[in-house]
Amino acid sequence: MQATRRAFLLGGAAAIAGTKVTEARTFASRPWGVAPSDRIAIGVIGCNGMGYSDLTSLLKLPEVECVALCDVDRNVLERRAQDVEQTTGTKPALYEDFRRVLDDDNIDAVVIGTPDHWHCLQMVMACEAGKDVYVEKPMANSIEECRIMVAAAKRYDRVVQVGQWQRSGVHWDDAIKFLRSGKLGRIRTARAWAYMDWLPDIPNIPDEPTPAGVNYDMWLGPAPLRPFNRNRFHFNFRWFWDYAGGLM
Repeated sequence: MQATRRAFLLGGAAAIAGTKVTEARTFASRPWGVAPSDRIAIGVIGCNGMGYSDLTSLLKLPEVECVALCDVDRNVLERRAQDVEQTTGTKPALYEDFRRVLDDDNIDAVVIGTPDHWHCLQMVMACEAGKDVYVEKPMANSIEECRIMVAAAKRYDRVVQVGQWQRSGVHWDDAIKFLRSGKLGRIRTARAWAYMDWLPDIPNIPDEPTPAGVNYDMWLGPAPLRPFNRNRFHFNFRWFWDYAGGLM
């Protein structure tokens, strides 16, 4: 099963790198007016953590419109839909399967906030579907996957950004330009640090039945098949090699 799922990711995504219509929506609750032709329709794939955090930032831009949310946990999906409706005055379309988001020709771009093991396949398929992409960090779980993703962005001529938010601000660009200008003189020492101790140890707990409303098979996707365990789900997935590479 593990080999099959890996082949599904690397073989399928590499091959790729080689319809639902949503009704018109408006920002009735917003004070500004943006012409429909200038709106950017956004779909969010994975909206529990950083995916929704990214969306809240995007919704501060008057031209951005959230038309779709996708998550394998129906409990998360309904909660985030209520949050978006309170913010914008309109409830987005809701999906459990990310492929339905990509089928929607009204969507211009997607935010990918799923666990890391899904990033490669979802980004490649989004590019193939003609969507621009904001994919959360880390970009993928291996150099091989990253190369596949870069190739897909180039092949389909899409705008893709990885969510390294401490590298995206203009002030960081200004800082590196100042450093390279030589005005600081010869740089003899550079220091970096990693804030690693902000989470307590996670206790071992037994496997359990999949919670109601969760499509666990879709959550696993290309990862090895194994029983549901709450410690490997949502935020804690990042401590397991099957899904991520840990905290940095």
